[in-house]
Amino acid sequence: MSKILIVAETLNDALHPTTAKAVACAQAIGGDIHVAVFGAGVKTAAEDAAQIDGVTEVLYVQNDENMAPRAATLAPQVVALAGEGYSHVLAANTTTGKDLMPRVAALLGVPQVTDIMTVHGPRDFDRPTYAGNAITRVQAPGDFTLVGTVRTASFTAAKLGNSASVSDKAVDAELPTHTRVVELKTGGGDRPDLQTAPKVVSGGRALGSSESFDIIFKLADTMGAGCGASRAAVDAGYVPNDMQVGQTGKIIAPDLYVAIGISGAIQHLAGIKDAGTIVAINNDENAPIFEIADLGLVGDLFEIVPQLTEALGS
Repeated sequence: MSKILIVAETLNDALHPTTAKAVACAQAIGGDIHVAVFGAGVKTAAEDAAQIDGVTEVLYVQNDENMAPRAATLAPQVVALAGEGYSHVLAANTTTGKDLMPRVAALLGVPQVTDIMTVHGPRDFDRPTYAGNAITRVQAPGDFTLVGTVRTASFTAAKLGNSASVSDKAVDAELPTHTRVVELKTGGGDRPDLQTAPKVVSGGRALGSSESFDIIFKLADTMGAGCGASRAAVDAGYVPNDMQVGQTGKIIAPDLYVAIGISGAIQHLAGIKDAGTIVAINNDENAPIFEIADLGLVGDLFEIVPQLTEALGS
C-alpha cells in the first residue's frame, strides 16, 4: 500500500486551500495519507489540515526557520521525513511547490513528475506538455520515492469533516544559512487569491495602459473576484507579473472567468482550460477567445466594462 506525504502550503500560519487539492490527488492514488505542516509554534494550519478527508495523520514540524518558509530550508526537512518509508512525496504545483519540490527531488537523487493532472495508478499519471496542447501519460518505476507536484486546477479539493491526529514531529536535518527573508510584499490587496478565487476577471493588452487597467480592478472588486492579466498585458508593464494567467503564469480553474480585451493566445487558454463558465469581452469578433467562451460580447471594453461594473454594483 502506498504511503503518501503531502507537503502543506501555509501563509501566516494559515493553511493554503491548494493543500486539500493535493490531498484529493493522493486519494486517487490510494493509501495512507500524511500531511506535513512546517511551522514555528502556531498549529492552526496543522489543525486545519487534520480536518481534510482522507488524511490519517498530520505531522507538525516546528522550527524557528519555518516562521518564514522558503524552499532552501524546507527541502532538507521534507527529505528527512521522506526517508521514513514514504512511497510518494507530493505538493501543489503552485509557485511554492515549483520552487520546493525540485530541490526535494535533487536531494533525494530521484526524478520528479511535474503537474500531475490525472491519476491512472499509484505511479501512472497524465501531465500536460506543449503548453497544454498535448497530454502525456507517464509511468514511474516503483523502486524510488516518487516526488511530484499536483495541478490544482485538475482536482476538486478534498472535503472537510475529518479529525485526524496531529503529532509533533522532530526532524534531524542540517538547514542552510545562505538565504533569508528580507521582506514579504503582496500586490493583490484584499482581493481573493488568484489561484483559488471562484471568480476571476482578467485584462489584456487592449487596455492600453496601467491607468486604464483600473476599470478591470473596479469590476473585480465589485464582483468580489480575483484579478489576472494576459502575458501581453504583463509584458507591456500594465500590471505585475504575479497576475499573469497562462502556461507561463498561473494555471487557474475558477467557476467564472471573465476575459476582457484578451485575444486568446494558446498559452493563455492553457491557463484557463479547467475554468467553469468563460465570458469574453472583445471588439474583435474573430478573436480566438470566442471559440472557447461560453458567453461572448463584441464591443468596446471601455464602454462595456464601466456599464457592467455600475450594473453589478447597484
